[in-house]
Amino acid sequence: MKIGVLGSGLMGKEAARDLAASDGVTAVGLADIDMAIAQNVVDQLNSPKLTAHQVNAKDKQELANYMRQFDVIINALFYSFNEIVAKTAIEVGVNSVDLGGHIGHVTDKVLELKEDAQAAGVTLIPDLGVAPGMINILSGHGAGKLDELEEIQLYVGGIPVSPDPPFEYNHVFSMEGVFDHYTDPALIIRDGIKQEIASLSEVERVHFEKFGPLEAFHTSGGTSTLSISYPQLKTLEYKTIRYPGHAEKFKLLVDLNLTRMDYSVDVNGQEVNPREVLLKVLDPIVELGDKDDVVLLRVKVSGKKGGQSETHVFEMTTYKDREHRVTAMARATANTISVVAQMIGSGVITKRGVYPPEQIVPGDPYIEEMAKRGVSIYESASAEKAHVTN
Repeated sequence: MKIGVLGSGLMGKEAARDLAASDGVTAVGLADIDMAIAQNVVDQLNSPKLTAHQVNAKDKQELANYMRQFDVIINALFYSFNEIVAKTAIEVGVNSVDLGGHIGHVTDKVLELKEDAQAAGVTLIPDLGVAPGMINILSGHGAGKLDELEEIQLYVGGIPVSPDPPFEYNHVFSMEGVFDHYTDPALIIRDGIKQEIASLSEVERVHFEKFGPLEAFHTSGGTSTLSISYPQLKTLEYKTIRYPGHAEKFKLLVDLNLTRMDYSVDVNGQEVNPREVLLKVLDPIVELGDKDDVVLLRVKVSGKKGGQSETHVFEMTTYKDREHRVTAMARATANTISVVAQMIGSGVITKRGVYPPEQIVPGDPYIEEMAKRGVSIYESASAEKAHVTN
């Protein structure tokens, strides 16, 4: 199969690395608006399967000409390109996957193209990162093991292995994105009712092997499409994992209006947005640099099976790849999108249309493929007999 990657940034580069190392992939394209950047990445990866391409994704014709050369496209561009890439994939008859983007309802716009994609005979899967992405696949996998699905509880965090004050945190994607997740309300389902809850709230203690105690709290965007795929849920919650005390420190910044976009103050006759200042101040403090990071993930799926209450728990702890200097978050994210792209190209996934990951990606093959790449997901299950009262 031939797979084309759009974007030669960190995620695009790591997806291309995995594709080049995969037996079933015969050719890999890596496209960037700057040919020199794409060629540099291709030279670094040093595989005869790889070819650099210059593509301006804002130019529909250029985009279409690139995409039609491949069986599947991995869109690793900024999320604002997701809709145009999805529409172009349908036009040229090529399968496509992306890393998601719930800001501005980008993923919703891609999902609305379902009938067009079915008519074109192509498969599109948005939201294929870690959260959303991996957590959706594992939620769908757990749901498929139950007769009746009741609860999905999600815990995910990318944190430094060795934390430093003041926040005991180093960002693995933009701090601006972190601010959005911390300030926008979180969508949850509680007692069967969809509702919004303040981010950074309801802090609880969690433990992982080699890590603990840690804390987990609500943040926005994490429940992604799960509330739509499983409207019958009684409980759906997503919490971000950090070292203890992190939420309280950031809550203070939020309460002081330092993270608001729509707020400014007069400083010596000049209008200043405190958020912009805070981002500039924080960036060097929380830059990950060469430090080791780890991604912790726990997905709990509960319901009924044969009249009994049953829970399936999936856990993952992934570390930085020191040999290739790839962050843990990049490993988990890029391998996820590469594995699923190859599932489409090889015919493991055959449904046509646009589907969120929980509705289309088979859990067992996904877990097997991720394990081959050193990203190990462990499952445990527990059951208890339901109490019957007459």
